[in-house]
Amino acid sequence: MSHTVRYRVSLPRPHTHLVEVEVSFPGGAATLDARMPVWTPGSYLVREFARHVQDVSAVAPDGTPLLVRRMDKQTWRVHAGGQAVTLRYRVYANELTVRTSHVDGTHAYLNGASVFLYTDATRDAEHHVTVEAPAGWSTFCALDSRDGAFIAPDYDTLVDSPIEVGPHTPLTFTVAGVPHDIVVWGDSVADPERLCADFQRLCEVQARLFGGLPMRRYLFLLYLTDKGRGGLEHQASTALLFPRAALATNRGWEDLLTLAAHEYFHLWVVKRVKPRTLVPFDYTQENYTSLLWAFEGTTAYYDNLIVRRSGLMSAPRYLTRLGETLTTLQSTPGRRTQTLLDASMVSWVKHYRPDENSPNSAISYYLKGEVVSALLDLEIRRATRDDRGLDDVLRLLWSRHGDGTGVDEEGVEAAASEVAGTDLKAFFDRALRTTEELDYSVFSHVGLEASFRTRESPGDRGGTPPKGRTGEAKPRGWLGITLKGSATVASVLDGSPAQEAGLYAEDDVVALDGWKADGNALVSRCEDRKPGDTVRVTVFRRDKLLEVPVVLGTKPSEAVWLARVDKPTEAQKAAYQSWLGAPWDEAPGAT
Repeated sequence: MSHTVRYRVSLPRPHTHLVEVEVSFPGGAATLDARMPVWTPGSYLVREFARHVQDVSAVAPDGTPLLVRRMDKQTWRVHAGGQAVTLRYRVYANELTVRTSHVDGTHAYLNGASVFLYTDATRDAEHHVTVEAPAGWSTFCALDSRDGAFIAPDYDTLVDSPIEVGPHTPLTFTVAGVPHDIVVWGDSVADPERLCADFQRLCEVQARLFGGLPMRRYLFLLYLTDKGRGGLEHQASTALLFPRAALATNRGWEDLLTLAAHEYFHLWVVKRVKPRTLVPFDYTQENYTSLLWAFEGTTAYYDNLIVRRSGLMSAPRYLTRLGETLTTLQSTPGRRTQTLLDASMVSWVKHYRPDENSPNSAISYYLKGEVVSALLDLEIRRATRDDRGLDDVLRLLWSRHGDGTGVDEEGVEAAASEVAGTDLKAFFDRALRTTEELDYSVFSHVGLEASFRTRESPGDRGGTPPKGRTGEAKPRGWLGITLKGSATVASVLDGSPAQEAGLYAEDDVVALDGWKADGNALVSRCEDRKPGDTVRVTVFRRDKLLEVPVVLGTKPSEAVWLARVDKPTEAQKAAYQSWLGAPWDEAPGAT
């Protein structure tokens, strides 16, 4: 008797957003429990994929109907009597994100965790998938294929191999002898040759970093939309969601490259070198680890660095982007409330479920993890006189844990101390286990220092020096809110004048001091006033008109940029070049 699990997927009416699935499980057990995962690896949120499953039925090998009983939110039980069982069901797929599935008249994106039922008994068996595509459509997947079916050695690999179906023509290139395809949905890219060339350079740099590629083929699935941005890594592929309009700008193209570099980096970090507590995945509930700061934060540090190393971003531009990251961190009050380890542990209820209080109560393990990884890289470089860096930590972890067995919760810290040749416990204790401000003084090793100024406009991202004349800037009034849309308060920052005065999230701004003003005008006009001035803010709150007097505070200096130190030494100049692969005369303000 075959122990293979076989799926047949069809899309007879794409406009209904329904996927029809038939799966045949081998016999053996008296009772078969088929389950749908509640989450997908790489996205740490319980998404309850079973809510989109409908019309479940079961038959025996001779076609006799079998009773299917719903046991809980994700489990269907069939009394099989030891015989093989074929389940038929449909999945509603109308959510266009990289973590879900989406089917319409133009294509089908199938994320395995949201489509394929599994059983614990057959999870390690070979899984075959046959896709019946509509006329004129092709099917794309990184899995091997045989006799018209995609072949996965087990369920985990199947879930980690998204499927795209549509009338697409792939773009192709090769890296280290490995074929790579790019499949684009949602309008073509204006310059496909540039897209292939730039992606190829990103992949080549990473292949050299780790000494080769760990797969036989790779598939980029690029979804161009009107809004939204994100990526999800897989064993030999990735799904990228990106706003198409942004590709027309240099910054937008740069942002696409960092996204692609980030997800490709996960081939090694996350997909193969992973936290031990996630081995094996438990698809029925949350899987906890305190290491997301390292696996996602370090990847966030490298995504810009890879683009820089590929020659697709200048060293000054890289430092500007790093300064923007520092600015975002310094602008988030939650850094004083939540430790980085806690941010990793509670990602299931915090990171993917932000609310109006999130800026005050939480910090992103991507954001702070990126900054900590940059500082760690420089700490190791300083300790080893630039003989080693974070690259060496990653290669050490790859050599020891690249087989997928997992890294224990202290493993990253131990590997970093081993590479540095010194105990980095004090660094990690401060960065990971406390809410103390991070120590930016290590930037001096590469001849740089973190400088602070106030934001000069609502759109000021930081990363660059103040404009205009230098010297003492006039103190600016500060309200302490963030906005959504043009007039609605999104968040009231902890300890701000707005919080003290009683402005609330969801207040709709109407006027300032009796004069019509939306939220953006409110912020800019308050900044034109002096700290200590009282302003009258008029808002609608739950349809009731209110006037709230606010005593303005002093606008904080939270915009950060990285400037060169005065009188850099030759050692600092050499360290800078070792770090960024650029001569010192390309450093910001260097002469």
